[in-house]
Amino acid sequence: MKTLISLFFLILLMFSVSAQSDSGDILIDNGTILTVTNGVLRGSDILIRDGKIHKIAKNIEPGNARVIDAGGLYVLPGIIDAHSHIAIDAVNEASNPVTAEVWVGDALDPYDISIYRALAGGVTISHAMHGSANAIGGQCETIKHRWGVTDPDDLRMDGAPRTIKFALGENPIRVHGEGKDVVPNTRMGVEQVFRHSFSKAREYMIGWEKFRNGHSKTAPQYSLRLETLADILKGDIIIHCHSYRADEILMLMNVLKDYGVNKICFQHVNEGFKVAPELAAFGAHASVFSDWWAYKFEVYYSTAYNAAILTRNGVVTSINSDSGELIRHLYHEAAKAQKYGGLTDEQTLALITLNPAIQLGIDDRVGSIEEGKDADIAIFKNHPLSIYAINQYTIVDGEIRFNIHEDEEDQRIDINPEETIPAFYEATEAHDHEAEGCMQGVYEFLFEHKH
Repeated sequence: MKTLISLFFLILLMFSVSAQSDSGDILIDNGTILTVTNGVLRGSDILIRDGKIHKIAKNIEPGNARVIDAGGLYVLPGIIDAHSHIAIDAVNEASNPVTAEVWVGDALDPYDISIYRALAGGVTISHAMHGSANAIGGQCETIKHRWGVTDPDDLRMDGAPRTIKFALGENPIRVHGEGKDVVPNTRMGVEQVFRHSFSKAREYMIGWEKFRNGHSKTAPQYSLRLETLADILKGDIIIHCHSYRADEILMLMNVLKDYGVNKICFQHVNEGFKVAPELAAFGAHASVFSDWWAYKFEVYYSTAYNAAILTRNGVVTSINSDSGELIRHLYHEAAKAQKYGGLTDEQTLALITLNPAIQLGIDDRVGSIEEGKDADIAIFKNHPLSIYAINQYTIVDGEIRFNIHEDEEDQRIDINPEETIPAFYEATEAHDHEAEGCMQGVYEFLFEHKH
């Protein structure tokens, strides 16, 4: 009997979740399409089929598709946040300055209401990262904002390249050097953590090569940490590195040159404008704040011209949130780069669409409105770079996940009160923001499950 009751409530839960998204063919009719890559298409339609942008043209016959009247509205590629901490239940594995073996994907939280709030701001994809306690941290996860799913695996963007979090400066020094009296205790120590780890990974790779070629009878002891570091050396993982100071940015690029690594996106990069030509020459990317600095000593200096200077020097640049709140306003953050730096509309919109897609290695699927790409789209009242812009619809993989006209005010995914294994809210604990995250406060939500 208990099995039948559980099955009944499972079916109810599945029904309630499916009701939170509208799927099927969709025709976006008569909108102003900001393609990002192919200019502005006025009075044009987009036919969405099977989760993809099937056709872009004028006067498309709707057939059985649901029609969204986009007359007077602006149609934008789904916004992408290259630096986010939403939808995760873990922030730092601070037990060691090198924790390449851990993976944020093991701690995804589909119930985090921040996912829906991001959708309200037109954000369809975010790069879920832990904090910056470790010089070499764990692997990150690129997620689609499929609000309403309850299986963490359903958030993952299948096929997205692997990424990993690195950190420079105060955070790893304070957490490990000052907190535990282990390397790194100085900025010199941070560099040596990188060099030592890459050297160990290179030795590990050579050991396995000798064993496979029959030149050694003994295989190296398997290490998930070294396997991950070896994949960085092979170019299979993109580094995303917490960074502020120009001298440290140059240092890490020199280290990477020595080990033949060239896939890196520097995060924050508040002094990136000082080394913009060097970043461009290396092929490094930059994901920055629009005008956020002076929140701790090592980042007391920056400029609101940072994004524009980097862009004009040929650095693929994005603007990120690093915040569950700011993620709702990334289009306003991008507009600041235009205000201060005089970027064109296309350059500015690329800061929150195409460029973060390039940085995450997913620009073949998202980041612009093109036939064949994923149907990740945001539809705005007023131009998205206007202070008066308000997002109306957000579509992820061809499903409407945010609808300003029809969504209920309370979008939390409620647990059925008659569920046989209730979850009881226990406590919220705020931690030191500098130790736990990149910069913002970290909160633990503790639940006790009674069986």
